[in-house]
Amino acid sequence: MDTKQLNETSKFLSYVLRHEPQAIGLQLDSEGWADIETLIAGAVKDGRTLDISLIQTVVSSSDKKRFSISNDGLRIRAVQGHSTASVSLQHVQKEPPEFLYHGTATRFLESIQQQGLIAGSRHHVHLSQEIPTAIGVGQRYGKPVVLKIEALRMHQQDFKFFQADNGVWLTSHVPMSFIHQD
Repeated sequence: MDTKQLNETSKFLSYVLRHEPQAIGLQLDSEGWADIETLIAGAVKDGRTLDISLIQTVVSSSDKKRFSISNDGLRIRAVQGHSTASVSLQHVQKEPPEFLYHGTATRFLESIQQQGLIAGSRHHVHLSQEIPTAIGVGQRYGKPVVLKIEALRMHQQDFKFFQADNGVWLTSHVPMSFIHQD
């Protein structure tokens, strides 16, 4: 399997497991799990070559750990980033570190300054513990900028934080008063 095939498959899995499962006739349960055989059949009808070996390779080789396979090996899910209303992952609430970081593009700063960070079509705002990760996220959308979030202070004021299986921190929204741009 080449890198291009792995990247294309990862993007396809992100699309159907996070945003549009119905595009291939797939149903997700409330925790985001999908039957792998149904996923493969839907992909084939969509003109894609997908098999269990390719799926397992994408899941195990992903540095971002976007997906997980159930213990019985029969189901797969995206670990965070859902925009579909049928999924409501139950993450365990955690106390965050003092600071977390959000990567974005400079073109979004005006909107952020007005509204803070909002989940938009996703269920949560995504934050990272590392600045390089935030820079990488911001680069996907244009000229990157990293916002420093006073996560612990937010938590102390009753904002809820969760951590997805892949280490991404999640919260419902971040008011501007907790955001700093260095």
